[in-house]
Amino acid sequence: MFVTAYLELELQNTITNCVNDVASWTRSNRLQLNSAKTEILWSATSRRSCQLPQSSLRVCTDEVLPAAVVRDLGIYIDSDVSMRSQVTKTVSSCFAVLRQLRSVRRSLPRSIIQTLVTSLVLTRLDFGNATLAGIPQYQLKRLQSAMNAAARLVYSSRKFDHVTPLLRQLHWLKAPERIDYKLAVLVYKCQHGSAPPYLADELCRPTDIEGRRCLCSASSPSLIVRRTRLSTVADLAFPDAASRVWNELPQHVTAAESLPVFCSRLKTHLFKRCFP
Repeated sequence: MFVTAYLELELQNTITNCVNDVASWTRSNRLQLNSAKTEILWSATSRRSCQLPQSSLRVCTDEVLPAAVVRDLGIYIDSDVSMRSQVTKTVSSCFAVLRQLRSVRRSLPRSIIQTLVTSLVLTRLDFGNATLAGIPQYQLKRLQSAMNAAARLVYSSRKFDHVTPLLRQLHWLKAPERIDYKLAVLVYKCQHGSAPPYLADELCRPTDIEGRRCLCSASSPSLIVRRTRLSTVADLAFPDAASRVWNELPQHVTAAESLPVFCSRLKTHLFKRCFP
């Protein structure tokens, strides 16, 4: 009983501090909070979601209600960081475009249909897909189902036709490999100074740790994967997910001298993994 009361007091203090920080930041920047466009998201694991506060918060003079899902830069984030809403929105928008393209498929040549599918469907699947690292397998299958439908649309094949030869002929990476591709490119940019510092500073090399500088592993291009307590949340973070993807790449890929060469070798490596 005492522990529960203590945790509730700590949570209330944290909420008060967050509200005060937001209020002071808006005042210092001469901004006025618009409650109609402001959302608050309390994040916790699915088991702890029932303990999150549901009451509104007063920020300055406005009342803001907590939301279960928020949208930030086009990415939908759930309170349990499961990314279910992002996958649902992405798959829904892809199939909506495919339905529109299917109505004009017979009026256009295959090359034009392929160009439209690439620009209208694959771009939706690739937008912000680095945030989907570590999602469950059933969510990846939902993303892959949109790609399979797009490939069948390009070749006018039937619903139950085998889709692997179509994907190989189109030279499309599958959904998991597209996520790994995005993460690996971000790591390469971080290591070569072309990525934002808030991403590059999160990656840790063996040479960054004083006790490992004299080891043989200090000369390797691998990154250190931190130990995490919650695999459902912490393992989805960029430093951990990206480091795992980077460490699995062969040396001839990570040692590429330029970004175009790295992208070419990376896609070849992932394509062989998709279609052995």
